[in-house]
Amino acid sequence: MPSDRALLIAAGGGLGDTLLAGVVAHALRSRFAHVDALVLPAHRALAEHDPAIDRVHVLASPVPTAEDLRGAGFDAAVVTWATFTNAMVPALAAIPVRVGQARRLYSWLFTERVVVRSERGDRSSHWTQILLDYARAIGCDVADARPAFRPNENDRRAADELLAARGIDGPFAMLHPSRGLAAQRERWPAAGFIALGRSLRERDGLPLLISGTAAETALAEAIARGAGAISIAGATAIGTFAALAERARYVVAMDSGPMHVAAAVGAPTVGIFALQCDEPDRWAPLGPHTAVVRPVYPCPPWHRKETCPDFACVRHLDTAAIVRALDGLLATIPEPERL
Repeated sequence: MPSDRALLIAAGGGLGDTLLAGVVAHALRSRFAHVDALVLPAHRALAEHDPAIDRVHVLASPVPTAEDLRGAGFDAAVVTWATFTNAMVPALAAIPVRVGQARRLYSWLFTERVVVRSERGDRSSHWTQILLDYARAIGCDVADARPAFRPNENDRRAADELLAARGIDGPFAMLHPSRGLAAQRERWPAAGFIALGRSLRERDGLPLLISGTAAETALAEAIARGAGAISIAGATAIGTFAALAERARYVVAMDSGPMHVAAAVGAPTVGIFALQCDEPDRWAPLGPHTAVVRPVYPCPPWHRKETCPDFACVRHLDTAAIVRALDGLLATIPEPERL
């Protein structure tokens, strides 16, 4: 097979799913000179910050996308987000080698079919290793399976301007209190994060930035008021957030896309997994300095993040455990690496 161009199709899920899928692009680089990615429109900026990806394509609809891709001369396509549309794209684009998930009605569209480890009972492998099985099916792998995100100068300039506008000219910390649960946003508790924010402020007295999307502004502002912190919800593109995280003394975050971005840029990152149904082993942040806080609240076994009626585990965050995890993480970082 010619070793020139490959396509990663990761059009689905949240920001974290797309970021983690970037490890497949890095693996494909071991065999192909050029790797493009096809993602959702909302994830374009994220994929454009991955140094392994040459060009980002946006999934609009299968036929026009396939027509756009057909002339690019891809030798192989790897589909990490399994849908019928995503399976159709490389077939319609006449890409000769097509890797995707086995045991699906559309799996016949792939030339190489991979059984996902979780379907064999594996509940502990990190998701990046599961995704890399797709690349391994065509002889591609990478030793360092950590996702990559590289802020650019525009991102850093925007971060500088935001900090100046908030009156911050020294060290600061960040707290990201939300996750991709748009349907549950109105029921997402602030009380646990107010207590956590106060504890972080008492710990070191640093300015604490509360991040979030524009739709999470009310939540972030409530936490900021209660904790004596500063809300930046809705004020950062993903690149600006990454540039801020890159400079932060540390980032404490719920299991979320921003948690993974913070870890990827090298920020000391504590990931909070609050629900018993969360899977810290599978979704832990990957980076040079990371720690995980595992769930302790006794959630009923039928509670899931998509349907939980009250998020009591978030309301009653184990603040002491989170601060201990942060203390332990920072203690492992050599003095010259600390901001």
